[in-house]
Amino acid sequence: MLDFAVIFTKGGIVLWSFNSTGENVNSCINNLIRSVILEERNTESKYYEEDNLAIQFKLDNEFELIYAAVFRKVIQLPYLNILLSNLQAAFKEKFGHILASSERLSANYEFENDYLETLKAVENTAKLNSKAPKQMRSFNESLKSKKTVASMIENPNESKKPENTKKVNIVECPKVSTMEKVLSSAEIIEENRRKLREKFSGKKSPPAEHKNSKGEKTGKKPRVWDYGGNSKDAAFLDRSKDNPHDVTFKNLENNIVGTMQGSIRDLEVDSDEEHENVNGLHHDIVVHKPHVSQNKEKSGILSYFKGIVGSKTLTRIDLQPALDKMRDHLISKNVATDISGKLCDSVASSLEGKSVGTFDSVASLVKEALTMSLVRILSPKRRLDIIRDAMEAKSNNTPYTIIFCGVNGVGKSTNLAKICFWLIENDFSVLIAACDTFRAGAVEQLRTHTRHLNALHPPDRHDGRSMVQLYEKGYGKDAAGIAMEAIKFARDTRIDVVLVDTAGRMQDNEPLMRSLAKLIKVNDPDLVLFVGEALVGNEAVDQLVKFNQSLADYSSDGNPHIIDGIVLTKFDTIDDKVGAAISMTYITGQPIVFVGTGQTYADLKAINVNAVVNSLMK
Repeated sequence: MLDFAVIFTKGGIVLWSFNSTGENVNSCINNLIRSVILEERNTESKYYEEDNLAIQFKLDNEFELIYAAVFRKVIQLPYLNILLSNLQAAFKEKFGHILASSERLSANYEFENDYLETLKAVENTAKLNSKAPKQMRSFNESLKSKKTVASMIENPNESKKPENTKKVNIVECPKVSTMEKVLSSAEIIEENRRKLREKFSGKKSPPAEHKNSKGEKTGKKPRVWDYGGNSKDAAFLDRSKDNPHDVTFKNLENNIVGTMQGSIRDLEVDSDEEHENVNGLHHDIVVHKPHVSQNKEKSGILSYFKGIVGSKTLTRIDLQPALDKMRDHLISKNVATDISGKLCDSVASSLEGKSVGTFDSVASLVKEALTMSLVRILSPKRRLDIIRDAMEAKSNNTPYTIIFCGVNGVGKSTNLAKICFWLIENDFSVLIAACDTFRAGAVEQLRTHTRHLNALHPPDRHDGRSMVQLYEKGYGKDAAGIAMEAIKFARDTRIDVVLVDTAGRMQDNEPLMRSLAKLIKVNDPDLVLFVGEALVGNEAVDQLVKFNQSLADYSSDGNPHIIDGIVLTKFDTIDDKVGAAISMTYITGQPIVFVGTGQTYADLKAINVNAVVNSLMK
């Protein structure tokens, strides 16, 4: 038995409802609207669960309505899809003229008797179908029907189809002349040593004259190591004094000082590209190059829908070929396969049932549906203002703590230094905690960044206060303990922000994931940022899902602290393949806080929804 049935608009205004139990399910319906309808999730299954309740719903794009049925999760009701379709038909037939008018929101919908009659008819039909004996499949439905007599007769004159064997490309090796001189093993070793010496010295020595293998043996020469620790190498190897490179670095990078004050700048959108996006919906959104013919028709994502022009009412069958091409297009832009399918389902749900006549109207509907879906995905669900939160923590004499985590080689330390520079520009003192106690050179890398940042913002510019400090305990130590000591040191010395660098780890490495969960649980940071590459596609989904799952599973806390936001690195290397931004945000539901766009400390941007949409539409 259904507990609750409701018909409401996509804006959340209830037109009609029926409650058979008296239980309040408003919070469940509100969460459905907030986390499913508005974010375009589960648009294919039309199913949502919360606690012990489940909701089956159906979209009506003609009148922008949603038909939903609420029931106990343990109860199996296989007739719900049929019920919702019949309710939609009955409601449209009875109130269609009101729904099309301006009085739709203020009208009184008397639909209870119609609902009970429809529910009773559907339940009776379901009972009869369950009691009916199971019928055998007809011959046309069986696999045997596909094997005709003609297909089973072998014709010796016809060539057989080749089997699915792996194709091997045979490369013909060049023949070695027998007149060429064959070197002995000793001569080969001597030649390799000569090449190695050339590599390190940078000078090419004349090729060694090979002696006859039957001649006298050459004696072994002593090996000379470069920078072996002799007295003559001491000046080069000495790192105890100030490096003059810092002065050169300060002079080179001094032009970026003062450019990062205030909020992070958004990614820039090409104005020409945006203009063409508005005025040329039937063309690809690419700025015309001088050498490209202006008359050549483009083949952007919107051109896939040209074949469905003229349909009176769009159906899923009409849209499917274009949606398949759209899905392949999104995958080519690095959007994960599953998420590409869900985006296409979202567009299909928005277009299904619409009445269109020209291609421009189809193109505008597609662009609007895709844009709205991406805006909902990329828009943050909660306020995330690091500057404001850090100022609030500073007023409470507590350091604002950020932990960076992610897989190996994505740029955690580099982007930590960029964020540190941005915080210094906004007059926050920063302590960097070197908690990557595994990777060789990790502490030295952070020490170099600290030295460079202090060269850009020397203490004399900040009333003698050192703006960046490094807290490190070497290698092989417990990362959670180092972070805890660093936060205590920052609290005692009145440092404003603590940035915790962690070791890179693969998402399947259980010991390291337990260590990360322990570090987060023990230190209770204000923000946990996942650092990921913009180059990845499907791998981004696997990384984020397993990182979040590990932080939840390996934390003994009942309310574990999982990922709060994302830092997307190497965004300047992907051109228009921006799909990783969509994949990561869709999986976690958390915002992209920073985007790394270059090699300098000032190359840090905020995500721009319009830039992502324009890149995907190319």
